[in-house]
Amino acid sequence: MTSVDNNLIASASRVLQERLPPGWAIERVAASSRAPRLRISSKDGGSRELPVSVLSRPDPRAARQIPKERPLLVTAPYLSRGVREAIEDEGASYVDQTGNVRVVLDEPGLFIVTSGAESNPWPEERRFTLRGTKAGRVVCALAPAKPPIGVRELAAAADTDPGYVSRLLGMLDREAIVDRTGRGRVERIDWRKLLLRWSEEAPLESRTTASTWLAARGLKSLWDSLRGADIPYLVTGSAVAAGIAPVAPPRLASVYVEDPAGAAKMLGLRAADAGTNVALLQPEDDSLFERADERDGLRTARLPVVVADLLSGPGRSPAEAESLMDWMAANEEVWRG
Repeated sequence: MTSVDNNLIASASRVLQERLPPGWAIERVAASSRAPRLRISSKDGGSRELPVSVLSRPDPRAARQIPKERPLLVTAPYLSRGVREAIEDEGASYVDQTGNVRVVLDEPGLFIVTSGAESNPWPEERRFTLRGTKAGRVVCALAPAKPPIGVRELAAAADTDPGYVSRLLGMLDREAIVDRTGRGRVERIDWRKLLLRWSEEAPLESRTTASTWLAARGLKSLWDSLRGADIPYLVTGSAVAAGIAPVAPPRLASVYVEDPAGAAKMLGLRAADAGTNVALLQPEDDSLFERADERDGLRTARLPVVVADLLSGPGRSPAEAESLMDWMAANEEVWRG
């Protein structure tokens, strides 16, 4: 065990001590051939030893490979939300130096959950993210794909270079969002986690320029106008979700267009800051218009895009996204592949 590991265990002990009930104590058990251990003692004299696993590479993939002994305490300088969820799924406890803590013991009975940092205060290196045009294209090609799928096949579908796709897949593999073979082919895609991650790192406002408008004659008139429109457009958001997995009638029409001012004039919309019922979205990547579905005579964005747009939207939009993803999980044969 390295001095860094020893320091992490000492730090974990201090963080836990600050969060234990009055009269409880924690101490490091004398080193032995076994894994390092901490002993937690209750006010009434009961105690329990927890083996400690130090995550040197704290990503979800590594978190799913922790020792099988339970109870187990996992520690690292910082544990991201994805890593914490993976540890929890494995039935283990965790603590990091920022105060993200979840400890569950049956005997003596103990349950502690506290929140720390939501982003790494000590980033070691620049990492890949899902922000940007190329990443968005890969997400839109990957989410509906039916594995197995190779790097070059995915790069062609995303219209980007294989080297970039390979590096991005490496990040997604470490995050346990995809599983790959030794040769890099994708064998499994957790499309729900992929879309959640994309919406967090590339929310709608980072992918579009939005303007708000009023369709004075209501949304039905807008849909009728769009059905006869000779312009590139894609309906997204609540209007699409309501036709598949309704939560409530849509009150706002979100539509991707290339030229918002021109589209607004053609559709008879009036610029407005209040009482609006239409959002025109100009995407940073015009290739979005090349990949469309058709629903009720309207061109709509593909469902992965609709989900990501709703997840980063206001009001009930995230709930609509969750309802839509539940439908997608039950109907994968309809929208994937």
